Amino acid sequence: MNRAMNVCLFAAMTMLAPLGAHAADTVPKSEHVLAHDLLTQMIGTDTTSEHGSTTGLAEQLAQRFLKAGFAKADVQVVGDDPKRRNLVVRLRGRGERQPILLLAHLDVVEARREDWHYDPFKLTELDGYYYGRGTMDIKGAGAGLIATLLRFHQEGFKPKGDYILALTAGEEDGVSNGIQWLLAHRPELIRAQYSINVDGGGPEIRNGRPEVVAVETAEKVYASYTLTVRNPGGHSSLPTPDNAIYRLAAGLMRLSKLEFPLHTNSATRGYYARLATLYSGQLAADMRAVAHDPSDPAAVKRLAATTPYNDAHLRTTCVPTLLTGGDAENALPQMARATVNCRIMPDEQPAHVEAMIKQALADPQIAVAPVAPAPTSPPSPINKVLFAHIGEAAKAVWGHAMPVSPYMSAGASDSVFLRAAGMPSYVFNGIAYDVNDDRSHGQDERILVKSFYESLAFNDQLLKGL
Repeated sequence: MNRAMNVCLFAAMTMLAPLGAHAADTVPKSEHVLAHDLLTQMIGTDTTSEHGSTTGLAEQLAQRFLKAGFAKADVQVVGDDPKRRNLVVRLRGRGERQPILLLAHLDVVEARREDWHYDPFKLTELDGYYYGRGTMDIKGAGAGLIATLLRFHQEGFKPKGDYILALTAGEEDGVSNGIQWLLAHRPELIRAQYSINVDGGGPEIRNGRPEVVAVETAEKVYASYTLTVRNPGGHSSLPTPDNAIYRLAAGLMRLSKLEFPLHTNSATRGYYARLATLYSGQLAADMRAVAHDPSDPAAVKRLAATTPYNDAHLRTTCVPTLLTGGDAENALPQMARATVNCRIMPDEQPAHVEAMIKQALADPQIAVAPVAPAPTSPPSPINKVLFAHIGEAAKAVWGHAMPVSPYMSAGASDSVFLRAAGMPSYVFNGIAYDVNDDRSHGQDERILVKSFYESLAFNDQLLKGL
C-alpha cells in the first residue's frame, strides 16, 4: 500500500514539476502536490451562503493541522453560527517580533452550473488555468498559505514571531462575518502588529509578465441602497400607466447615466506613478500626469476611459445588482425594488452619494434607503520594512526587480474591519494575474496554474524573511 502511494506521489510530482517555471525549484515538489490537493478540496467544498457552509471545510482543514502535529490550543474552529464558523491556527515563533495575522476567507459567492462552462465546485485544469469558484477569490491564495505553514511546521522552521492564520466566514455577504465576530468575541486569537490579507492585490501581469506588486493600503467604502416603488396594484387584465415596474425601470435608466466626478488620492497617485514606468507614449504620459497633485483633469479622463479597472480607481461607482418585484403573473405589481451597490472613494461621504442617486432618479416616488451603515476605512500607513521584503521576495521568484506599489482597492475586503479596530492591514498575495482578466464573482473564475505554484515560492521567501 505504501509503495503504491509513493508511486502515485512521484507521478503527481513529475506531472506538476514544470508548472512553476524557475520559481518551482525554491520549494519542495511535495508542497506542489499538497497545495494541489488543498485547492481541490477547497474548491470542491460548497461554501456559499445560499446552500453551503464554511464550518465543514474549517473542520476538515483543522484536522490537517492537528494531524501535522500542531497543538490543539493552536488550532481552533470558532464562531456562533453553526454554518459559518472560522478556523484560526497559530504557528509559534521565536518571540523576537509581535505576531503577524495572515487572513483569507473561506466563503465564496454563488455559482450556478448552468451559467458556467465547467462545474464551478470542481477544480478543472485546462489550457494552463485552474477553473473553479474561489480559485481567485480567494481559495487559491488561502490554499497556498495553508501549504506553506504546514511545511514550515514539518521542517521545524520557527519564524521570528508567531504567524496567525485566520480562515473566515461571511466576507462575501456580511452574514456572521468572521473577522467582526473574532474582534468582538475572541480578539486575543488574532491580536497582531498588522495583517496580511490575501484577498486581492499582488503581482500584476502587464506586458506579458509580472511587472508591479500592488499592495492595497486603502479601499473604497462599500455601500448598498434599495430603490423601492410601491403601488396599490390590481388585476393584470386592467393595466394602468402607473406600474411599479415601469416606474422603477425608468428611474434605473436615468440612474445609468449618472457619472461620479473623477479624482485621485494619495494611493492612486502613488500607484500610477509606478505604473507609468512600465508604459510609453500617451498612456505613460497620462499616468504621470495623474500622479501629480493636483492631477491634470484631461489626463484623468483619458486614463479612466482606457479600461473599467482604471475607471473604477478614479471615481465612485454605483450599479444595480439585484431586482425583485410583483407577487403573481396575473396581478399588477404592488412593489418593485432594485439594489444598487456603490463603491465610494474614501474621501467622499455616503450621504452625498445617496443624494446624487436621488437626484439622478428624479422621482420622489422611488424611495431610496441604505441597506446598512457604510463602514469607515482609514488607510494603513506604508510599512517600509514589509514593502522591502515584498520586493525582495518578488525578485527572488520572478527574477527581476519590480516596484511594490501601494494602491486603493476598488472592491471591499475584511481589512476594513481590522483598520477600523486599529490594526494596519495590507492586502496582497503571490498569485500573478492579468488585471484585465479578473473573473472574481463571475463566470468561469480562474487563475493561471503557473501563477499558483509560483505563489508558493513567494510565500516561502516572504514569510521566512519577516
